[in-house]
Amino acid sequence: MDSFITIRFKRKTAKRFQEFSKKHFKTHTETMEAILDFFFYNEISPKEKLGPTGRTIEAKLLKRINAVIAIMRDVEKTQTKPTVAMIQSLFETEQPSKKPLIVEKKYAEEKKEVRFREKQNLNNEV
Repeated sequence: MDSFITIRFKRKTAKRFQEFSKKHFKTHTETMEAILDFFFYNEISPKEKLGPTGRTIEAKLLKRINAVIAIMRDVEKTQTKPTVAMIQSLFETEQPSKKPLIVEKKYAEEKKEVRFREKQNLNNEV
């Protein structure tokens, strides 16, 4: 059987450690070994910061994803849809319906009177 040693901690720290230990491990010894192994294997110090947390990274990613979605929607509205419509109109094979020309009324009626006539010589001389 292993022997135990007493280590002195402040009450507040000891309570936090006990709560953590009960939540994650069976004994306080296992908890302390896991904590020490974590820092040893990952070659980090408990005093250094590991950077942003998972929640902050997720929030930043969601903001960027929403920005990309907004950009894609804008591109679709301003570029893709109009371009597709123009290309489709170029490839349509329907013949335009032949509509009669719209002619002004005064030109549409037949003119009975001739505007210019040859001068008629009453004496029939050429």
